[in-house]
Amino acid sequence: MVSSGDRGAGVPGLSGRTSLARPRVCAGGPPGRRAGLFQEGFVARSGRRRTDARPAATRRQHHVRNSEDLISLLARAVREVQTAVERRRVTPAVRAKFQVVAMLVREEHARVQAKVSSQAHRVEQLKRLDGIATILAKTAVRDPALLALLAEDAVVSDAARLLRWDMLRSLGIDEAFGEIAAPKLAAAPAATERQVVPQSVVARQLANPFLAPDFSSVRPRTRGARRLAGWELLTPLLNSFERADSGAPACMQLPAPDSTRMPGNRALMPHQAQVVAAAAAGHRTFLLADEPGLGKTAQALRSAEAVNAYPLLAVVPSVVKTNWAREAGMWTPNRSVTVVNGNGDTVDGFADIVVVNYEVLDRHVGWFGEFGFRGMILDEAHFIKNRSSQRSQHVLDLSRRIRSRTAHPLLMALTGTPLINDIEDFRAIWQFLGWVDETEPLAELLDRLEETGLTPADPGFYAAARQCVIDLGIVRRRKVDVAADIPARRTADLPVELDERVGRSIRAAERDLARRLVARYETALANRRSGAVTSGIDEDLVRKVAAWEQKDASTTEAGENVFSMMRRIGQAKAGLAADYAAQLARSAGKVVFFAKHVDVMDVAEEAFAKQGMRFSSIRGGQTRTARQKNIDAFVNDPDVAIAVCSLMAAGVGVNLQVASNIVLAELSWTDAEQTQAIDRSHRIGQTEPVTAWRIIAAQTIDSRIAELIDRKAGLAARALDGSDEQVWSSADVQHEALVALLTDALTAAAGERAVS
Repeated sequence: MVSSGDRGAGVPGLSGRTSLARPRVCAGGPPGRRAGLFQEGFVARSGRRRTDARPAATRRQHHVRNSEDLISLLARAVREVQTAVERRRVTPAVRAKFQVVAMLVREEHARVQAKVSSQAHRVEQLKRLDGIATILAKTAVRDPALLALLAEDAVVSDAARLLRWDMLRSLGIDEAFGEIAAPKLAAAPAATERQVVPQSVVARQLANPFLAPDFSSVRPRTRGARRLAGWELLTPLLNSFERADSGAPACMQLPAPDSTRMPGNRALMPHQAQVVAAAAAGHRTFLLADEPGLGKTAQALRSAEAVNAYPLLAVVPSVVKTNWAREAGMWTPNRSVTVVNGNGDTVDGFADIVVVNYEVLDRHVGWFGEFGFRGMILDEAHFIKNRSSQRSQHVLDLSRRIRSRTAHPLLMALTGTPLINDIEDFRAIWQFLGWVDETEPLAELLDRLEETGLTPADPGFYAAARQCVIDLGIVRRRKVDVAADIPARRTADLPVELDERVGRSIRAAERDLARRLVARYETALANRRSGAVTSGIDEDLVRKVAAWEQKDASTTEAGENVFSMMRRIGQAKAGLAADYAAQLARSAGKVVFFAKHVDVMDVAEEAFAKQGMRFSSIRGGQTRTARQKNIDAFVNDPDVAIAVCSLMAAGVGVNLQVASNIVLAELSWTDAEQTQAIDRSHRIGQTEPVTAWRIIAAQTIDSRIAELIDRKAGLAARALDGSDEQVWSSADVQHEALVALLTDALTAAAGERAVS
């Protein structure tokens, strides 16, 4: 091995033949990392730490080390790392062991060269160390995460420091601590044994072994004399929002949109295209705080496309995870998207967009930090308001790592919560965006504050400071502000993934129903008296079988049917729909929650009560007095956030225009019922556009029925407009759902027979 100063071309972090650059700890690294933790000296261990009053430099001259045992230990450790990499089992523990071996090889190499007096002994030990270094280098080339640990500025993790100490203690070697105290940084997220690395991610790393960080344009922290040096600034910055006048701006200046047309004949609304234009013009951090219903997801996805911020990480609540994948397919059709579920067994490691929910983030934060993301979107960003929580620490750590590896990454925090409420909650969001750290504003914000020429002692500081923060990327629009952009009433589908066990049960019941319909169809086909041979699927017979099944379902209790399945799906969606309604209520004010069945209403009300949200219940069986009391409470009491309504009992004759957001937890069988429910809010007196959020269970018959409701509504509308098109006059949604289910099953069976 040669010194790190003789660095040659080839593998980063290696010099000459197999030199290993000394990992150093930098104060700008992730929290929990410490600078100057250990010095190079060692002391002999005899039961307990030996005290020595001599200066550290003198003590280091007399340190004794069992080199043979140490080199043997390092040889075993490097083989274990090599085996783990070959088997694609690169866990955080393996990375820590790799880093410790690299550190100790370097230190022992320097010690042997300087201290070992026998030439033959020195050559032998250096040869063994070079062999270990060679294995390290070859192993690192196969995994960029390991390769990064050989860089000069590699940060020594807490796990690596502890492992190093344990390895030395196992040999009876104790290490002296340095005289320089480590700076106190925020504690790193606690390591978890649940962390995983999906196999497809390992394959991606092996396919891109030389993926390197982009440090080319990372802005250095400016130094020199400052007007604000010594001032405490974070508290005044937060107070500047609370002191703002009612008419003070809450949105940065946005450029005019270049275009609203998108691929696939889709179009952004003008207010959405403004944010995309700002990103394209060079803006890279946004606190996007538009009200729900204004299309924050589309704005974020198109902004990522505008600046090529791929791979892109989206951290979202579980209830909208499926919807994010769906929206990505619509707004960025040329980009691949993967959703992280559980341990990530189905993750596509080569995808452009990775969607993960907060609940499983702790399992994947290790490989996320090394994946090379060039952008990160945080949906419902107020989820990280508690900066001491593990969830928040993971998010903030990922943001720091992305900002340290990538020049000008795209960072977007999405939340509908008004800026003037609980402004302290936005401190974590500012930290995620890289505007502040734990104690002070970071470079860009600090420069803007300096340019005002004011200090917190000056009267105009608070207004100027607030504007500085807004100009960094706060975007806040209300529905009423952009009413011209959006329709007065619209329905937005929100697909959700059911609980794994419940989802499997419902899909199995759907398959059983399809098999029963097929058997009934085949029996009827075989018993035809005419003996006519049918080519393909007999559509008339399919409709007859669907009608027989529909009649039997309404008169008997035998077997699963479309009615019972829809009720089970409603029960399974109840908690997810309630969670989303609660999010809307916190972000945009009052919400109306509609359900068909009493048990779904009960589940929702229990969920709201657990979350401390006050609600009114409007359902069948109530007296007229009790019903009106609950309506008045929702309309007049600002603390009553949600009205939980029966689709049948409250779908007519109720005025709830105080709310502009509606959650349809269950599908009605007709578009008329759905429209009546929406019209409880979309009526005279409503001052804002109304959005109805329809909760759809993905990968179930729920999705098919939603499509049928919309199709029938479209045909009915065309008929009213005088169209000559044939309109379903007698078929209802239940019948058409059964027809579609049977047709799909027969088509699949025919395809299987053709293949075999």
